Amino acid sequence: MTQGSPPEQGVHFVATAPQDAQVFVVGGAVRDELLGIAGRDRDWVVVGSTPQQMLDAGFLPVGRDFPVFLHPQTHEEYALARSERKTGPGYHGFSFHAAPDVTLEQDLARRDLTINAIARAADGTLIDPYGGQRDLAARVLRHVSPAFAEDPVRILRVARFAARFDGFSVAPETLALMRDMVDGGEVDHLVPERVWQELARGLMEPRPSRMFELLRECGALQRLLPEVARLWGVPQRAEHHPEVDTGVHLMMVLDMSARLDAPLTVRYACLGHDLGKGSTPAELLPRHIGHEQRSVALLRGLNERLRVPIDCRELADVVAREHGNVHRSGEFGAAALVRLLERCDAFRKPARFHEVLQACECDARGRLGFEDTAYAPSPRLAAALVAARAVDTAQVAAAAAARGESGPAVGTAIQQRRIEAVGTALGITTGPVD
Repeated sequence: MTQGSPPEQGVHFVATAPQDAQVFVVGGAVRDELLGIAGRDRDWVVVGSTPQQMLDAGFLPVGRDFPVFLHPQTHEEYALARSERKTGPGYHGFSFHAAPDVTLEQDLARRDLTINAIARAADGTLIDPYGGQRDLAARVLRHVSPAFAEDPVRILRVARFAARFDGFSVAPETLALMRDMVDGGEVDHLVPERVWQELARGLMEPRPSRMFELLRECGALQRLLPEVARLWGVPQRAEHHPEVDTGVHLMMVLDMSARLDAPLTVRYACLGHDLGKGSTPAELLPRHIGHEQRSVALLRGLNERLRVPIDCRELADVVAREHGNVHRSGEFGAAALVRLLERCDAFRKPARFHEVLQACECDARGRLGFEDTAYAPSPRLAAALVAARAVDTAQVAAAAAARGESGPAVGTAIQQRRIEAVGTALGITTGPVD
């Protein structure tokens, strides 16, 4: 137990807590405070209370599996101290015991990492029975106890924390335990929704590559995302990809997406854009003819398996299909540019098209030596879209109708006007309509 700084203003629990209860801030809020990181939501543990006493004090119940309550004024979560016991495989195979006799140390013991098993009392005292402050200083991610192995989600959480806290390493004994969990089949019991939740959060961390590298190191990537895992060791043409290895390139692309502060949709599209290169026939290497179509097919399976949200699915599909064409679009005439915009559904979804361009920029700059190179296709295609969308399609349709044209002929007339507009705006040849 270590004396800490004075408690924050606004610790509201004391005024309404059951008389004999003790309350502690726990987990990430304490960890981030000690790291000097701006605090997120605080979690609280209540020791020495019962559910009925919490209700009598005005707290609102929200926990389904174990007693968790919302403070009536602050709406922060307060959980009764609890211990847990493994009863079956996977994430849901636990029983919980929450009672007034469960101690704070017992509650902290069930947590994943030592850096997340620190509590702060109302008087500012830090309770750190498992060496979390030591590991924060050493920048080490270390499991609290062997019970870590009972919950496969913790593998994903450790990988996510590695992506969040750049410079932290995983303790060798923790990595060995993660490997044992994979070998023992624990990750095979993870439910898709939880895998996606942790994957999405990891993609949004400052260095997402660390998540995938650690999952690969412990063997979990091969079990959870085999389409991604098989990219390592697959060569690409060095004149286009000085880093050569496709897996290394993917990690650079993901880190570029974080550098550009891209949204989750873009980061997921980056993850899936080159999956097809993992199935390129050996005799074609280091070329990857047709990898776009293979990527689309592999993405479809991955999306279904992890129940990926529709906005992420749709953007990833477009990027996988069209990223090569976007990269080469500087060679296109106006007609080819308009057809590219049509395939990307850019006229109906211009905001999504800008996400397509951002994902393609991450791909182009996620290469060795190209990290700070401007991505020329983005402004050019953005300008083409502006010009094409400025065409008054209703007017074109009315003129076509006046000529007695309808159906496909109207569509062709609109397309031709858009081609002319793009050609004028960019100063390029229009070319024929196919």
